[in-house]
Amino acid sequence: MDEFKARRVVDGLRDRGVNAHLYRGAPHFGVTVTLPGGRVAEWDTDGTAGLEAQVMKDGMLVGFVPEIEGSEDFTEDEVIDAIQRTDYDQPVARQRETAPPPAPALPREGGVFRRFLDGFRYR
Repeated sequence: MDEFKARRVVDGLRDRGVNAHLYRGAPHFGVTVTLPGGRVAEWDTDGTAGLEAQVMKDGMLVGFVPEIEGSEDFTEDEVIDAIQRTDYDQPVARQRETAPPPAPALPREGGVFRRFLDGFRYR
């Protein structure tokens, strides 16, 4: 996932009340979702075409989301929906049939200084 797509996905998730953050790892970008119990889902941080995630707690792998079939052709809205519909309660996560109702929107990260912090790289 490129940086700009990852940022738009994070913004879309935060608009739906999902506690998502931009993952910056050289040379890949992705999305992290903060989960209950101190867990974090790291989505698409390995540079592969398909959408998958690792669920980490204290630096240890505690679960994963297998690659979602057909996800290499997903639009940004479909990626947002897939991440929001994921049920992380089992070690091998699954997709719910429907997304949970949206929670109140979370503020976008960086606020008024966002463009300064990111070096004016937006498209």
